[in-house]
Amino acid sequence: MRKVLFALLLFAIPVRPVFAQDSLEGLWQGYDGEWRHVSSQLIALAEATPEEKFGWRPAPGVRSTSEVYMHIALANFYLLSVTGPKMPADMKEGMEKTVTAKADVINWLKRSLEAVKQAHSAVTPKDLERKVRIMDRDATVDGMYLRIIVHANEHMGQLVAYARMTGVVPPWSKTQ
Repeated sequence: MRKVLFALLLFAIPVRPVFAQDSLEGLWQGYDGEWRHVSSQLIALAEATPEEKFGWRPAPGVRSTSEVYMHIALANFYLLSVTGPKMPADMKEGMEKTVTAKADVINWLKRSLEAVKQAHSAVTPKDLERKVRIMDRDATVDGMYLRIIVHANEHMGQLVAYARMTGVVPPWSKTQ
C-alpha cells in the first residue's frame, strides 16, 4: 500500500526545479567554482535586500544585516592578508559598525570577494603548501583559503535566515 501511495505522489506532483539552473553554477567545480557560487549568492542576496533591512538585527547585541556583510568582507581581507596580499589602505578599524549604507556594504563585499578570487587564481599548487601563522597557530595557505570559503558559507546561512525573518526571499529559491 505504501508503495502505491508513494508512486501516486511521485507521479501526481508536478516536477518543478527547486533551484534555478543559474544557482547551480560553480557547484562541484572545485574551489574556484564554489567560490563563484557563494560569491554570486552573497551579492544576489545583498542586492535583493531592501536598504531598510540592512539595519535589522534579530536581537539586541547580535550583528545587523549590514554588520554580517561587513564582517564577511573584512574577514575576507584579513584572512587573505595572512597568505600575503595586503589589506586595502582604506580599510579602517570599526568599519563593521560604521559602514551601513547598502551601496557601501555591497561595494566592500564585492571588493573582498574579487580580491579572494584574484589571489586564489594566482596561487600555485606549491604556494598552497606554504606555512603561515595565524592566531599563534600554524596553518597553510590552502588551509586559509578553506577557512575563507567556509566562513563565507557559514554567514551565508545566517544571512538567509535573516532574509527569511524579514520577508526577503533569496533570489535563487524563487520558483519559476
